[in-house]
Amino acid sequence: MLALFFLLTTVITLYIKILLLYIWMQWTGCDFYNPFLQRAIKITYPMIRPFQRVLSVFRPIDIATLAIAYILSVLLVPIILRLLRFEPVFFYFGLVLLIKSVGSLIFWIVISRAIISWVHREANSLDYVLFQLTEPMMIRIRRFIPLIGGIDCSPMLIILILYMLYFIGLEYVPGWTFF
Repeated sequence: MLALFFLLTTVITLYIKILLLYIWMQWTGCDFYNPFLQRAIKITYPMIRPFQRVLSVFRPIDIATLAIAYILSVLLVPIILRLLRFEPVFFYFGLVLLIKSVGSLIFWIVISRAIISWVHREANSLDYVLFQLTEPMMIRIRRFIPLIGGIDCSPMLIILILYMLYFIGLEYVPGWTFF
């Protein structure tokens, strides 16, 4: 039974992150013909399509995709807590889970860009997507903190801010430390 819980939470969490990545790629205006955006569209489109007919797309955020991510987050809460009943407080915990998923996604995208910039010197489609996703955040930080000895400190500051927000958020949700 534990393996089933693990598999179910992993699949739903990954799908939520793919939905959030799709929203983020639309919001930042990533190249539509990029293979990563095409793959995200193929994975998310079957579930998003019926909702997009009901919920129109408001620019710059796709409300239908965000609603699906929130619904999946709310449905994931009883699975994580291993409860067989559904309570109204799960809507709040679902919102917390969705916000934590956004923070986790930003963290891993920033880390991925930093590691790829150290290791891989040739430009490719992955590097281009990571650049398009993270550059709007990093350029704001670089206005205040310039390069120090040729080293860009903006990824470290973004990660520091994410950790700070994570621990501040833990104060408002007692006992909620599964990520």
